[in-house]
Amino acid sequence: MSKVVILGVFVADTAYRAARAPRMGETILGESFKLGPGGKGSNQSVAAARAGAETHFITRLGKDTFAEMALRTWEEAGVTPAITQHGDGYTGAAYIFVESGTGDNAIIVSPGVAGDISPADIEAREDLIKNASVFVTQLEQPMDAALRALEIARAGGAQTILNPAPAAELPEGMIALCDYVTPNETEAEALTGLSVATLEDATKAAEKLTRMGAKAAVITLGEKGALYHAGGQSVHVPAFDAGPVIETTGAGDAFNGGFAAALARGDDPVTAVRFGCATAAISVTRAGTAPSMPSLAEINALLARG
Repeated sequence: MSKVVILGVFVADTAYRAARAPRMGETILGESFKLGPGGKGSNQSVAAARAGAETHFITRLGKDTFAEMALRTWEEAGVTPAITQHGDGYTGAAYIFVESGTGDNAIIVSPGVAGDISPADIEAREDLIKNASVFVTQLEQPMDAALRALEIARAGGAQTILNPAPAAELPEGMIALCDYVTPNETEAEALTGLSVATLEDATKAAEKLTRMGAKAAVITLGEKGALYHAGGQSVHVPAFDAGPVIETTGAGDAFNGGFAAALARGDDPVTAVRFGCATAAISVTRAGTAPSMPSLAEINALLARG
């Protein structure tokens, strides 16, 4: 089987749905509340596993109820955890506000003990990382750990994906370790300094990312799909219509997990981007984050419809 290894954070999502966000000092009534599994790395792992890849997830957990939720989530999805557990801190948690009229969201993440992932933790998993078909990381865990993991993955011959979220300044040389950088519009603007409002803007930002050292850039564009750019050539992959949008939380994670799974089984990059777009399109028709990730059969059915 294709092997995807992902470094990241698990958090328990506490999701609140309301007509609007409260102003500072204001209390409003919400429409619903949901507690469930989240964290970019964990969500991407669930997405990749459900999309058919042998998936391993590297992180830290506490020894608490939220850790139990994480382990159940991964077992149900078929993710193999590569973790340590620590009783001197807590498993991560996130506040998610969902605007009921649009499904758009705003998020605060507190990573807990996963915020202490170190280069030493990464080196303890060196064999796993360097033997991956595809390695993926984001920026919810410390930057030095992500950088060390990319170095090990590149040395081992894995295809490397950096999902630069949440947006942050990257250390020198980090982008050059990436076969694929997968920002959304906001993250692409933060990395390049170029506004991304149109497809032409996205192309310019993607070109700059490759000049900065990435072999390829994939800018996710929400309802407009995604733009793939490499070797001076750009391909726009339109979004799929899988039904009414309920919630966009986790859509980027669905894309990255599906994209990684497709690359790991040998798909060419544009086909993998299309697979990722289909994965994301299904995820936004469902409430929640990790539980919303579609199965391989569901993704293939949507791809067959075109």
